[in-house]
Amino acid sequence: MAYGTLLFEVDAGLARITLNRPDAANALNLDLVRELSDVALRCDEDRTVRALVIGSQGRFFCSGGDLASFRGAADAMPAAIKEVATNLHTAISRFARMRAPVVMAVGGTAAGAGMSLACAGDLAVAGESVKLTLAYTGVGLTPDGSSTWFLPRLIGSRRFLELALTNRTLSAQEALGWGLVNEVVADDAVAERAAEIARRLASGPTEAYGITKRLVLSSFVESLESQMEIEGRGIADAARTADAREGVEAFLAKRKPSFQGE
Repeated sequence: MAYGTLLFEVDAGLARITLNRPDAANALNLDLVRELSDVALRCDEDRTVRALVIGSQGRFFCSGGDLASFRGAADAMPAAIKEVATNLHTAISRFARMRAPVVMAVGGTAAGAGMSLACAGDLAVAGESVKLTLAYTGVGLTPDGSSTWFLPRLIGSRRFLELALTNRTLSAQEALGWGLVNEVVADDAVAERAAEIARRLASGPTEAYGITKRLVLSSFVESLESQMEIEGRGIADAARTADAREGVEAFLAKRKPSFQGE
């Protein structure tokens, strides 16, 4: 299936999603978020997808919501924004809950919902000239795109409120220091470095990765005892997989395991 606002391909277990509205700074309009939601579902359902990279074309990773399209909705702007947010949130929820690890390749500025999206991946690689800013309150709006869930957990509520209330812009190195990205590389190396990480993950125990992702999500809402029960069930589920049997056998035989994602 061809898309109009993003590029999508799957090769050797690695899926790539590329935001492709460079002339509009990859702003999130209704078409883009609908396609992002659709492709997230495809990746979630495709058992051959074992890792995923989300990147972009052009100078911006994503400038956030498409304010021009919102203004064009006139009195229906609240409903238009809600529809965009609903589709974006569906996509992010699928990325967070799918078994395949999601690596963000953040090249250029990530603002508003673009920053929210960049921080919603499992891992993130940023270019050295990247800038991150929430920007919402600067135009009289409020954060969405999962930022009020992920960011306070990544950086704490005070730092999150500093970003949300003052619209402070973070450099790539500041984002690294705050724990918002995992690596900073040269701008022209972002896509390949993210793909390198994702390719390595794509050869790993995909079911174990998916269970681990779910454990992280549940840890924020469960009690200690409940979380340990979920951990116990999770590791038992992992032990049922062919990859777990292969991993144990390889360890005991002192050889490298060959995981198949099952």
